Amino acid sequence: MSSEAKAAENYVEKPKTLAELRAEFVSGQTKAVDLAASYYDRIASVNPRLNVYLSLTKERALEQAARVDALAAKGDPLPLLAGVPVGIKDVLVMKGAPATAGSKILEGYRPPYDATAVAKLEAAGAVLLGKINCDEFAMGSSNENSAYGPVRNPVDTERVPGGSSGGSAAAVAANMAVATLGSDTGGSIRQPASFCGVVGVLPTYGRVSRYGLIAFASSLDRVGPFAAHVRDAATLLGVIAGNDPKDATSSPAPVPDFAAESDKPAEGLRIGVPAEYFAEGLDPEVRAAIEKGIAALKAAGCTVKPVSLPNTKYAVPVYYLIATAEASANLARFDGVRYGYRSPASETLSDMYSHSRDEGFGAEVKRRILLGTYALSAGYYDAYYLKAQQVRRLLAEEYLRAFAEVDAIVTPTAPTAAFKLGEKTGDPLAMYLADIYTVTASLAGICGVTVPCGKTAAGLPVGMQVLAAHLNEGTAFRVARAVEAAGI
Repeated sequence: MSSEAKAAENYVEKPKTLAELRAEFVSGQTKAVDLAASYYDRIASVNPRLNVYLSLTKERALEQAARVDALAAKGDPLPLLAGVPVGIKDVLVMKGAPATAGSKILEGYRPPYDATAVAKLEAAGAVLLGKINCDEFAMGSSNENSAYGPVRNPVDTERVPGGSSGGSAAAVAANMAVATLGSDTGGSIRQPASFCGVVGVLPTYGRVSRYGLIAFASSLDRVGPFAAHVRDAATLLGVIAGNDPKDATSSPAPVPDFAAESDKPAEGLRIGVPAEYFAEGLDPEVRAAIEKGIAALKAAGCTVKPVSLPNTKYAVPVYYLIATAEASANLARFDGVRYGYRSPASETLSDMYSHSRDEGFGAEVKRRILLGTYALSAGYYDAYYLKAQQVRRLLAEEYLRAFAEVDAIVTPTAPTAAFKLGEKTGDPLAMYLADIYTVTASLAGICGVTVPCGKTAAGLPVGMQVLAAHLNEGTAFRVARAVEAAGI
């Protein structure tokens, strides 16, 4: 069966835009409660095939939808995301709902509070449908590392949706939510968005609060939205962005109207194209699609020029040293004592620690803890972790120099389209190299947007990554909107 035929089993029409939904609520044409119920029906129908949702928050969602309908019935102004059905990646906590992070070790944990990004969505009127599957502790590039089974790509269920936020991307692609939240540490929003044919946003580090995000690598983790349309993704980012006293790393910078920024034409913008992202290993069909996207930007009035990012070749090893070192420290808290899984096969405290962690963590998480612990150990810290941080600084400075010459940089999001389930699980290095085009922006702290940019001959989506300087998401949205408008 072709990818197009497989997609027909899971796809429906794209979710409506936020503006279309709002108009329907205001006019009374659609009730928020009815829309939420229709999405739960859709989830019941499609989730058994795709394994996107791990748990549903139906009571909370319908109560919120009823509040929206009451406001509309009275003719009161509706909040920005009134009635919009949204799914939440299961690394972000919701009060009273299971929070597994895709791991057995957090089985049964129900946090007593909401993540800041989740609370902001609900305050803006969003209807929160439930918690979405992901790679365990957001560690993975294929969504095959979840303790609760892999998510399948709606475009072709024999292929991965990308990771670690594969469930969040698949939910939008299969219209099991109008929008979703994910997290991105080394590409975990952008790569799944590319594989599933949706829009994914990497905000500047600090633009969105990490309070309530179950930590993987604290200097890299970011929360961002998925949507079917660029302007809607911009609107969602505007809702969840902003300073948060509960997160000391959140930026005090004012939050612009990203949706209005995305409405501005891309004409006159300077677009950089780095040769390092078009070298050996890039699939020819992906290259061709990105080149069409670059041609569309030229047609929209952009100036395209080459830029050089020579330290890109060091990005993958640098990322997998820093990220695993931080994971080793962050995951030390999961010890079977305070919450989550505790091994029953323990006679001593030491046994309880080791058995709980061995039985509770999956293979990939254990691999990364071991790598990180080694990199931080006496005698190796300077040679590995410290050196990686020094090269990270060089990567960041390289981007600063590039953005002095151009307004945005465009690259492929991933070197290939979605690969088959099981294709790379036996080769961790091959899996890590799937992040080769996304980890540089993560290390540098800059922002970016992945936007659909054509398909392969087999009908698999290709994504273009649009990168912009720190706190310059508006420019990335303008460029992404121009690519979207070209209809490649």
